[in-house]
Amino acid sequence: MRCAILGFVAGAAFLQTRAALPDPWHLLACALAALVLLLALRGPARAACAGGLLGFCWAALLAHAALSQELGKADEGRDIALVGTVANLPHDFGEGVRFQFDVETVLTAAAQVPPKLALSWYGGAADPVRPGARWRLTVRLQRPHGNANPHGFDYEAWLLGQGVRATGYVRPKADNRRLDAFVPTPSNLVERSRDALRARIMAALDGKPYAPVIVALVIGDQRGIEQADWDIFNRTGVSHLVAISGLHITMIAGLAAWAAASLWRRSFFTRAQLPLLLPTRKVAALAGAMAALLYVLLAGFGVPAQRTLYMLSVVALALWCGRLASVSHVLCLALGLVVVLDPWCLLWPGFWLSFGAVGVILFAGVGRIARQETGWRGTLRLAARTQYAVTLGLVPVTLLLFAQVSLIGPLANAVAIPVVSFVVTPLALAGSLLPAPLSAPVLLLAHLAIEALAAVLGWLAALPHAVWSAPSPPPWLFLLALAGTVWMLAPRGWPHRWVGAVSWLPLFALLPAHPPPGQFRVTAFDVGQGMALLVETEGHRLLYDTGPQYAATQNGATRVLLPYLRARGIHHLDGMIVSHSDVDHAGGALTLLDALQVEWMASSLAPGHPVVRKAQSSHRRCVAGQRWEWDGVAFEMLQPGEASYADPGLKANARSCTLRISAQGRAMLLAADIEAAQEAQLLASAPDQLRADVLLAPHHGSGTSSTPAFLAAVQPSIGVFQVGHRNRYKHPKKQVFERYGALGIRRLRTDQSGALVFDFGESIGGIAVSEYRREQARYWHGR
Repeated sequence: MRCAILGFVAGAAFLQTRAALPDPWHLLACALAALVLLLALRGPARAACAGGLLGFCWAALLAHAALSQELGKADEGRDIALVGTVANLPHDFGEGVRFQFDVETVLTAAAQVPPKLALSWYGGAADPVRPGARWRLTVRLQRPHGNANPHGFDYEAWLLGQGVRATGYVRPKADNRRLDAFVPTPSNLVERSRDALRARIMAALDGKPYAPVIVALVIGDQRGIEQADWDIFNRTGVSHLVAISGLHITMIAGLAAWAAASLWRRSFFTRAQLPLLLPTRKVAALAGAMAALLYVLLAGFGVPAQRTLYMLSVVALALWCGRLASVSHVLCLALGLVVVLDPWCLLWPGFWLSFGAVGVILFAGVGRIARQETGWRGTLRLAARTQYAVTLGLVPVTLLLFAQVSLIGPLANAVAIPVVSFVVTPLALAGSLLPAPLSAPVLLLAHLAIEALAAVLGWLAALPHAVWSAPSPPPWLFLLALAGTVWMLAPRGWPHRWVGAVSWLPLFALLPAHPPPGQFRVTAFDVGQGMALLVETEGHRLLYDTGPQYAATQNGATRVLLPYLRARGIHHLDGMIVSHSDVDHAGGALTLLDALQVEWMASSLAPGHPVVRKAQSSHRRCVAGQRWEWDGVAFEMLQPGEASYADPGLKANARSCTLRISAQGRAMLLAADIEAAQEAQLLASAPDQLRADVLLAPHHGSGTSSTPAFLAAVQPSIGVFQVGHRNRYKHPKKQVFERYGALGIRRLRTDQSGALVFDFGESIGGIAVSEYRREQARYWHGR
């Protein structure tokens, strides 16, 4: 059975790497082959093969069903009237509220709308948006789309796993109104209960900095936690505790089982002799499983919570049936159930960390505990062994997923686990459920404990070597380190277990890749409507623009640039250019200056701009005529002229830092947001310096740039348009885009191709081009 389940999981995982779904005939053939193997089952290999085929078929069937619920192509971008209910906990993001919406009725004739939507309501509504409420809304929708970058978050895959097949926003219409305050369904009842608990906690802890952490521990809603707090939790390796983890659920289930057993054994202090009717052990198992189910429902049904619930349920069922279940069987059953219900969970780090941690504990425990240890010393020894095994066992996986390992993690967890699990979480749950006069002091006590813990964690996170960072390893290196880790954690008697540590040496010694001498690489990120490009030579790195500002705490740096740079092992920039002050170019600059060491920064920003004040002495103005060379690669600043800074009437676009990069007869021109007037100035002042093989289309391909004379002078073979999907400016303009095509210029758009990588000098033609959506195509991308 275990081999069949592992095969099933492997088959489902294989499907998630496919660019297209198999057709029904191929699925039927796979199902028949699995059936033949099952009928002729002999040995674990055939069981694993049969399970793999079934897992592939099952995941494909669910994917076909999910993708069949699409928004009509003609319905994108038009007003559609709907009636439906709020399906989850709304999230207040400052400018409005976001929520999922279950569609009941489509009022607009002939509109094809999927049953679940993700909506934003800017400005909010007159009545509060609460789970389970029925609304009539006018919305504007689009098909699922997200930024596509290496090492980035796949928003389209996340939407597919959530069952959401269209996103959009509520239009400000007079007929938007609430029809019913609450529609009673089991799902709505759970979500309304979560909403009520969140409101109660936030009211009792109004203004307290760690109130969102208490909310996360009670109902699993982590969206209110500040990014600065997440940075501390990640650096200290305790982020798994700031959620409803398996440890918390097991503790609550254990308390419920103990309470039920105590009362049942005493027949609730009556003479009913209840244990004669039903054994106390069965009552305790049932109570623990029910408590775990309720807590998991409040938690939002995440993967760690599901795993724990299924494991506890299998154990409870085994007790009821009088059959003992081995731990490995329980873990495999939980693994299979999670993947059967949600095959897309395999795409997320939480799945691998959750099951990986339990698997490491089971493997490391074999042959290590000769007898059951009792007393507090035995408990401490067991806890220390468990923490040691988990810390070592997850190092390769953590480096693969996050490109860093918390060195201070074991010490931080030794402090945080007992505080969070045995103090904060019980107090938070009790304070959430107690009546009003008693709830506030209990919640304040829980907040006081988490505040004290956060102070300790903040001190640990600030230590100079709290985290070890390295580039995300290639598959072969990861497998080598994993094999060495298994060797180190092998049971007693295994020869020379310390040799396994040798496999980690190349993992930690891995250095960021770089172009050969005299060549350069440019990565144009998919940041939506904005610009951000990384220029790399053999020994230097330059960031040109920093992406847009998406929300108060979200920008191109937090969503795209920093995850990419960390995964590459890049923690230092030799230079950063912010072309001008528009928020779609400078949105991530402050975040990057806080997170990375930047040797110098150049911009056309005013002296009082926050980014200039942050950079202080390392800042310099962009001025035409500036030149430098890195590793055989030449950099030339062509715009703006020194005199432009004395003209207060110029727009920010007119002072865009225009940079030309060249090596071995190949060049790229980064023109930011210059317009026709600046293009004419370049034609007059530097006509011989404009020639480039690749042109970053000025102003995202707007109608005010890319004049025929400018394109004739540059003579690019490739034009790059960094634009947002269905952006409100309608960039690139149709006539401009066609102008590039009429000149025989290959046109690449980040909204269609995802991140673009240009290697100058690595191909026969001199430039190798990589399109992320083409090379990492997945069936849910819909292209």
